[in-house]
Amino acid sequence: VQLVESGGGLVPPGGSLRLSCAASGFAFGLTNMNWARQAPGKVLEWVSTISSDSTSKLYANSVKGRFTISRDNAKNTLYLQMNSLKPEDTARYFCRKGAERGQGTQVTVSS
Repeated sequence: VQLVESGGGLVPPGGSLRLSCAASGFAFGLTNMNWARQAPGKVLEWVSTISSDSTSKLYANSVKGRFTISRDNAKNTLYLQMNSLKPEDTARYFCRKGAERGQGTQVTVSS
């Protein structure tokens, strides 16, 4: 299993970012996928889940209405569109297949 996240960066409050996760080594199109994040000194926090066929999407209350999870099974890629970013969204973001995750991508929201 390989999960490679990208798309993080430094954005001002109110800004947007789109994270990507390139997946390989397993049947991506048959697997529910998740995004999680971890801020410095805090535990890993679940952010969002998408079913294998994209028919079901779940969000943490803290990101609902601002973040959108999606996937392209033809490209074995998972996405997280993040809008209206807040300083409290600052964290390292990981895509996850069950308990497995990649190295993550850093998102910093600051003016």
